Amino acid sequence: MPSPDIFTELDYFFTEARTQSERAMEQLSEDQFFHQIDPETNSIAILVKHIAGNMRSRWSDFLHSDGEKPDRNRDSEFVIGPADTREDLMRRWHTGWKLVFDTLHGLTDDDLGKMTYIRTKPVQAMGAIIRQVTHYAHHAGQIVMLAKHLKGQDWKTLSIARGRSEVFNQEMNSPEK
Repeated sequence: MPSPDIFTELDYFFTEARTQSERAMEQLSEDQFFHQIDPETNSIAILVKHIAGNMRSRWSDFLHSDGEKPDRNRDSEFVIGPADTREDLMRRWHTGWKLVFDTLHGLTDDDLGKMTYIRTKPVQAMGAIIRQVTHYAHHAGQIVMLAKHLKGQDWKTLSIARGRSEVFNQEMNSPEK
């Protein structure tokens, strides 16, 4: 049986992936958001479109229908069209995250052991959730790495800056904190 804190932990992991991605994307210009560093590498815009499509498919009707919805066109998520503005993609991103958290917050411990399906394959709900945590964390890492590459020397770190660990630790342990 999962610990009573499992939902808090899951919420934390999803929030971290979202927050790191958004903090990286906030640093980017419009051109950087859509820039592909080569034809085989996804732009951040493509990653946002794909993640939003995945979230809509996986988290809609989570325990009651296959996570791969019949109306999802996954291949189209990797193509940016004229209607795919940054504003529209970010709207889909936020809608997707709302669906993730609304669904997650509506689950009970008993739900975690129930079966659901992804591409007709039976998966325990907890396994499906872990699959999504790792999927979003994977793409969050890509977003951060691409953003860091595109910003170059203008990049503002999202964590402890290089060579600053000792100072950070001292500040965290100071009596004023």
